[in-house]
Amino acid sequence: MAMKTLTIGTRGSKLALWQANWVRNELIKCYPGLNVGLNIIKTTGDKITDVALSKIGGKGLFVKEIEEALLSNQCDLAVHSMKDVPVVFPEGLSLCAICKREDAHDALVLNSKIKADSIESLPQGIKIGTSSLRRQCQLINKRPDFKVETLRGNLDTRLKKAKEGSYDAVILAVAGLKRLGLEESISAIIGYDTMLPAVGQGAIGIETRTNDDYVNGIVSSLNDMQSFTCVAAERGFLERLEGGCQVPIGAYAFMDGDGLLMIEGLVGTVTGSRIIRRQKIGNPQNPQISGKELAEEILQEGAGAILDEFYKKG
Repeated sequence: MAMKTLTIGTRGSKLALWQANWVRNELIKCYPGLNVGLNIIKTTGDKITDVALSKIGGKGLFVKEIEEALLSNQCDLAVHSMKDVPVVFPEGLSLCAICKREDAHDALVLNSKIKADSIESLPQGIKIGTSSLRRQCQLINKRPDFKVETLRGNLDTRLKKAKEGSYDAVILAVAGLKRLGLEESISAIIGYDTMLPAVGQGAIGIETRTNDDYVNGIVSSLNDMQSFTCVAAERGFLERLEGGCQVPIGAYAFMDGDGLLMIEGLVGTVTGSRIIRRQKIGNPQNPQISGKELAEEILQEGAGAILDEFYKKG
C-alpha cells in the first residue's frame, strides 16, 4: 500500500530548514517509501526583527502560525527548536517526539580583535550582543562591567555583527552553529556552571495533531527517550514558574551514568543582581513532576518575589 505524503510545517530560516530537512531525511530512512514535503511558514517572530522578544510576546511567536497550519491541515507535523515552544499546547496538538539532543551549551563568538577563551578572561567593558534575558542576567552577574545590548536576527546576521565589529562578542547556541557547519566561529564554549541554557536548548521537537494515529505512529520512530525525559523535566520547571521571555529562567537536565535524572534550574533578575540556582535528583519515570518540584524549591528560596516584581512591571 502506498504511503500518504506528509508535509512538515517549518519556519524559513536556514537553521529551521536544516532541522526540517534533517527530520525529513530521518523519516525517509525509517520509511523508504514515504514522501515528505515542506510548507514554509513565516511567523510573527520572523516578521519582527528589530524588537526584543520579551517586549512583543515571547518565543511563542515562532510557533503560533505553524500550529494554526497544523490545526487547519496545511501540514501534518511541525518541526521546532524546543526552546521556542511554549509549555502549553493548543487543544488538539501535542508533542509527539523529541529527537536526540545536540550540545545544549551556549557559545562565545568574538570579534577577531578580541582574544579570550572564557567569559572570565574577556576584556573589561566590552559590548556583547544577545536577545536573551537569560544570557544577559548570567553574563552581568559574572561580569557587571559588560555592556549587554539587544541583538536579534538569524545566525548569519548575528555572526556578521560580531565580525564587522558592531559588537565585541555575541552569545549563540552551540547546537545551531554545529548544525549549520559554523563550529569554527566558536571562540569558547561556555560551561553550564557559568551559563545554564534555555529550557529545551539543543533539542528538536516534532508537534502533531493528537488524534492523527497514522502520522503519530510514523513520527514516534524519531523519539529519543532520554532526550524526551530530560526536556520534559526542564519544561516542568518552566511550567511551574509560569515563566516567559520577560524573566531570566534557565534549566538543564541530564541522565547520569547510574540512570538518575539530574536537573538544575535558575531564576534571576534582568540586572543580574540576584540569581537563585538549585539542583536536585529527579525521577526519570515522572520527569515533569521532578521539574515542578525543583521550581517549588526555587520559589521558596525567593524566586517568587523576583517573578512577582516582573509581573507587576509587565
